[in-house]
Amino acid sequence: MTYFNRITLLSIATLALVGCSDNNITPEPEPELSEEWYAGGVLGTTFTPDAFAYEQPSPATVMQGLEQSFKDGEYFFERDFTESQSGPFPGLGPLMVRRGCIYCHPNYGHGQRQTTYNSSKIGNGYLLVIYDRSTNSYITSVTGMPQTIAVDPFKAPIDEKKIGIQWLSYTDEWGNKFADGESYSLIYPEVTIPDDAYYVPIEAKRNGETVTLTAADVDVRLESTIGVYGVGLLDAIDEKDIKDQYAAEAKKGALLNPAMWNGNEITSFYANSLQGDGSPRVRRFTYALSRGPLLDAAGANAIWNITNVTRSDRRYHYMTATYAKVASKDPEVQKDFYTYFPQRKLTGNVEQDIYDYLMAKDLTPEMSDKDYRDFMVWHRGLAVPAARNVDSDKFKQGKQLFTQIGCASCHRPSWTTGDDHIVDPAKFFTLDTDMPRYPYQKIWPYTDMIQHRLMMPNDIRTGWCRTTPLWGRGLSMLITGADDRLHDCRARGVLEAIMWHGCPQSDARWTIEAFRKLTKDERDAIIFFIESI
Repeated sequence: MTYFNRITLLSIATLALVGCSDNNITPEPEPELSEEWYAGGVLGTTFTPDAFAYEQPSPATVMQGLEQSFKDGEYFFERDFTESQSGPFPGLGPLMVRRGCIYCHPNYGHGQRQTTYNSSKIGNGYLLVIYDRSTNSYITSVTGMPQTIAVDPFKAPIDEKKIGIQWLSYTDEWGNKFADGESYSLIYPEVTIPDDAYYVPIEAKRNGETVTLTAADVDVRLESTIGVYGVGLLDAIDEKDIKDQYAAEAKKGALLNPAMWNGNEITSFYANSLQGDGSPRVRRFTYALSRGPLLDAAGANAIWNITNVTRSDRRYHYMTATYAKVASKDPEVQKDFYTYFPQRKLTGNVEQDIYDYLMAKDLTPEMSDKDYRDFMVWHRGLAVPAARNVDSDKFKQGKQLFTQIGCASCHRPSWTTGDDHIVDPAKFFTLDTDMPRYPYQKIWPYTDMIQHRLMMPNDIRTGWCRTTPLWGRGLSMLITGADDRLHDCRARGVLEAIMWHGCPQSDARWTIEAFRKLTKDERDAIIFFIESI
C-alpha cells in the first residue's frame, strides 16, 4: 500500500468518528500525523496527490450530505455555456469574457503565462485591467472585467486580435545572480491595446466629468486567476481574526494600504446594498481585496459576469451604457437584431429595442436557483491538497529558514477558522445547511489576507496586492503543466517569484537580502518547503 493510500484510509477512519451536527463539527487529526499534513484541516484536506488533487470535494462536503450538489455544481465550472435558451448551459452573451470557467482556471489551478491574448485558449487566465494613467481609475466605457467576445449580431467591445503582449527582460541590481554563481532570469509583460481595437470610445471619469481618452492615456495590466481550491476555508476565518492581523502587523511597523487601514482600524469594508442590506464585511478575496464573504465574492460574480448568464438575483447583463449606445446605433447590428432576437421587437424602433435589451433589468433568469446553489456548494466545497514531505529533514530546514528570513511575516503559516456560520452579503444563501462548513479547523494557507507591495516594473494597478496563499501550489506543474506564479504569471517558478520580492522599494526587500545570504542548499531547502506545503 502506498503512503498516500495509507493516509487516505486513516483520514476516512478519522472522519467516521466525527460528529456531524450543524454546530458541533470538531474532529481531531489522525494521531499518527502531525497537524501540518492537514493543510485544510481535517474537514478541508484531500489526500489525493495526483493530477486530480485540486478538484476533490472536501471531507466536510461529503459528511454534510452535499456531495451530489457538489458534483452537479462542478458541471457549471467545467462546461461551456451556450447561446441556446432551451438546451443545457444556456444564456451565453450577448457579451462575455469567456465561454466558461475552465479557460481561466486550467484543471482548477492558476492561470498560465501567455504570449498572445486568446480568450478561447485553455489556460489563459488573464483579465485585462485598463485604467486612466492620470487617476489610476478604471476606464468606464468597458466593464471592469473587459469583454473581448460577443454573440451575433453584436461586436466585442475590444478586438482581442489586436491586443499585444510582449515579454521584457529585467535585470535586478545583483545582475540576476547569487554570490555563489547561481543565476536566474526575470521577465515582465508589456501590454498594448491600440485605439482601433476599441469598439467603444475610451471614456473615464475625471473630477466627476466623463472625458474621452486615447490609448496613449491609459495603461493596461494583466491579472491572472489563482487556484479555486480551498477558498471555503479562507471564508471560514473569523472576521475578528483578520482585523487582529491588521492590528498586529501595524504594531510591528508594517506599511498597510491607507485605502484599507487608517493607522488604528480597518476603514474599507465590502458591502452589497443592491441584493443585500449593505452590512459591512471584511474584505478577503481578489488581489485588490475587492470582495468580502465567498458567497458574494469572485466566483458568485464570475458565474454571472464572465459569461453574462442571468439568474434570479441578477436579471440584467454585465454591460456598460456606453456600449449599449454604440451597439444600438450600429447599422450592422440593427440589420440582424430582430433575426436573432425576434422576441425583443417591442417598439419597432430597432435602435430603441437594442438599447432596451442591453440595459434591461428584468431579463428572464437563465441559471436556475438550484443550479446556482449547486455551483456555490462546489465552489465552497473544494478541498485543499495535503502537504507533502512534512516529516523530511529538508522540509523542516526549509520551514525554519522561511520563518527566519521573514517570509512568514506576510505568508502567515496557519489560521484557525471560527464557527463558520454562513454569511452571504447578497442574502441569497441564509442557512448553515446551504453550504459546506469548516468550523474550528487549523488550516495552513500561508497568507496574512492583507495587501502588500512588491514595487515591480509594470506592477499590478495601485501596487497593492493581497498575499497569495501558497498551499497546494507545489502540485501545479503536475496538475496544470505549468508553475507560473504572481499576479501576471511573470514568475515561471518559485525562485523567480522569490526574487521578484527584492525590488528596491518592495515591502519584502529585507527578506530577499536575507535570502541572498543563504547557501544554495539553504535556498533550495526553502524552495522545497514552498513546493511541499
